[in-house]
This record gives sequence, structure tokens and C-alpha cells, in this order.
Amino acid sequence: MNNPSRAGNPGAFLRRDTTGGLLLLIAMVAALVIANSPLGDFYFGVRDAHVGIGVPGFDHTVGEWAADGLLAIFFFLTGLELKTEFVNGELRNIRKAMLPVVAAVGGVIMPALIYLGINIAAGAEETAMHGWAIPTATDIAFAVSVLAVVGSALPTAMRTFLLTLAVVDDLIAIIIIAFVYTESVRGLFLGCAAVLLIIFWVLTHKYANWFMAKHWAAWVILLPLGVATWWCVYEAGVHATIAGVLLGFMVPVMKTTPRVIRHEDPEMGLAPALEHRFRPLSNGLVIPIFAFFSAGVAVGGIDGIKSAAADPVALGIVAGLLIGKPVGIFGAAWLMDRFSPAEKDKDYTWFDLFGMSFVAGIGFTVSLLVAELSFGIGSPHNDHAKVGILFGSMLAAIIGGSLLLARNAKYKKVRAHGVDPDVYDN
Repeated sequence: MNNPSRAGNPGAFLRRDTTGGLLLLIAMVAALVIANSPLGDFYFGVRDAHVGIGVPGFDHTVGEWAADGLLAIFFFLTGLELKTEFVNGELRNIRKAMLPVVAAVGGVIMPALIYLGINIAAGAEETAMHGWAIPTATDIAFAVSVLAVVGSALPTAMRTFLLTLAVVDDLIAIIIIAFVYTESVRGLFLGCAAVLLIIFWVLTHKYANWFMAKHWAAWVILLPLGVATWWCVYEAGVHATIAGVLLGFMVPVMKTTPRVIRHEDPEMGLAPALEHRFRPLSNGLVIPIFAFFSAGVAVGGIDGIKSAAADPVALGIVAGLLIGKPVGIFGAAWLMDRFSPAEKDKDYTWFDLFGMSFVAGIGFTVSLLVAELSFGIGSPHNDHAKVGILFGSMLAAIIGGSLLLARNAKYKKVRAHGVDPDVYDN
């Protein structure tokens, strides 16, 4: 495995949280500019152009390929990350993980309630209610990137909290997509997907060391098997990105002796190795392409912005991200700390957590996906939802980033006086 810290390594550059967030931001801005320029018709023509090979399940528009196909790679990495957290990370220790886990649940429930409340109060039609899950998501790449940019001196425990919260948030989003946005299931294809997943599990467990030693093997053997699983899941009627998560969960996290995991001296296994290899692909290609073809919406100038602002769908999303997320996350964390054995890490303050709760309101990637699943590409509600997602996420990034930037200055002074914030009781 290449050394990720080696200078001049393009892979190491693409693995950075800040790089992923920066490329995502560039793709988002480019999509908005082009979609609202004289090239707008060309942009939408490319997005809606069909690309296929004449096989059922392999004929989609470019935009659908980005959302249903490429994004499966992002969710594969999410599955690897979730598995690692459960086996050898923060989610392994229930008491330690309890606070960010419950905070994540609060950060899902409150935005959904606010969205529904605004749409019900506005007398919105029933189709508008389908978007209740849009403001519940936290974009891992974007949120962690903001924290990395503004928080060079922040305690490590803050990143751990935000990452754990975002991972659990993604898990909840995956469950919502699987159960809420799946209309019917075809048992035969689901059974085929299950068989392929079992084969994937056997290969990655029995020959884990071989796949780690032979870098080409994952591309030649595991990738085609993953594509076949993706196709079966899609044909089964389940959103195809779920295949990525399930495949990620099949990969072993730690090296093992012939019978037991060496808990006393754990060695990382195939999951971290695959995450290391695929992360540049996700950060450098998958997420920017998805963002480029999903974020593009013809705003229509001032009139278009007014139209979106008058739609309770957009208002509900903005309020959910800017109010629901902070209230749900901070409120749930405070209640857990106050009334349960779970405790906030003493390395950061409640004000730090308040700032992080705003950063968690950046709902870009998964929110855009849920919006398309809720309303369909090109529908008025979907376009207004995109405006709400972009506006709400931008404000959440600015507010949360500003709060944490101020805290970062404070922690820099603490470090300058020779005190380590990671062991400093504020």
C-alpha cells in the first residue's frame, strides 16, 4: 500500500477531506453557473441524454447514471466506514458512541418534523410531503471538509464526534432510502443479489490477504462481482446505491488469526485497504460528477428565486437544515448528557458542539439524491428542493464554519501556552 503521506502523491491529495470538499464545491458552483448561462440547454441536454448497452438496468440518462451508478461507489465507501466504526471504531463502545448516535437521531427527526410542519401549515399538496427526508441528511465529505479547513487546532474529539454523527446519519438515510423510496421488490433478483453478496463475503474473508497483496485483483474480480450485485439490486426494485452499502459491509475490517481476531494487537484488514484505494476515485471523480449533474438547476434569476422561496418545499428544507439540525443534534446531546450515563467528551465545550451542529446542517450529497427520489429529475418541486438544499447547506457551512473558526483561534492560544486541547478540560 502506498504511503498516503508521501509528498507529491496524487492519491494522497485526493484522499484528503479538504480535497473532496473543495472538488465538490467546484462542481456545484460550475453546475449552477453553466445551468444558468447560455450553455444551459447544452448542460440539460447532456444530463438527460440516454446512455446504455441495450440491457435492462443498463439504460439510463447521464444524470441517472451519476445518481444510481457512480454514487454506489460512494456508498460502498460509506459501508466500509460504517463497518469499521462498528468493528474497531467509535460505534464499538456503546457507552462512548451513545451521545453522537442519539444526537444523529435527533438531527434526523427534528428537520423532518419542521419540514412537515411548514408544508402542512402552508397547505401544500400531498406530493410535497414526499420530501420530508431531504433535510435529514448530513454530507460527510462536505461537513468534515469544513471542519478541516477552519479547525486546524480544534480537539481531535470534535472530529470524532462529527464523523460518528455523520456516519450514523448516513446509516439512517440508507435505511430511509431502502424502505421509504422502494415501491416494490422482485424476489428473484433480490435472491440473486443475496447469493452474490455471500460469494463476495466468502472471497473477501477467505482471500483477504491475497486481495491486499494483489492490487489488481480487486478490480478484476471484486469489481465485476460488485457490478453484478448492483444490477440485481436495481432489478429487484431497491435503490441501487444500497448495493454499495451492503457490499461494504461484507468486507472484513481486521486481519485475523485462523480462528480469532487479535483484539490485543489489532491489525487492519481488507476494508481499510479498499477504502484507501477507492477513496481517490470517490473524492476525485464520483462525488464531483454526481454534484455536477445533480446541483444544476435553472434558477431563473430573481423571479426563479422568488418562486423557490414561495414553495414550502424549499422553505421546509432550509428551515430543516438551519434550525432542525442544530436543535435536534444539540438538544438530543444535551438531554443524553443530562439524563443518561452518556457524557459529552470533556475535550470540547457545549459551544463547540453547537458549532458542529450547524456544520451537520450541510446536507448536500445525500439530500440531492433524496430530492430526486422524492420528486423526480426535472420536476418543479425537485428544482425548488435543489435551491433549498444549496441555500440551506451554504448558510449552515457559513454559520457553523464561523463559530468553529472563532473557537479554533481560542484553541490556538491554548496550544501556544503549551496545553494540549485533547487532554484539556475547558
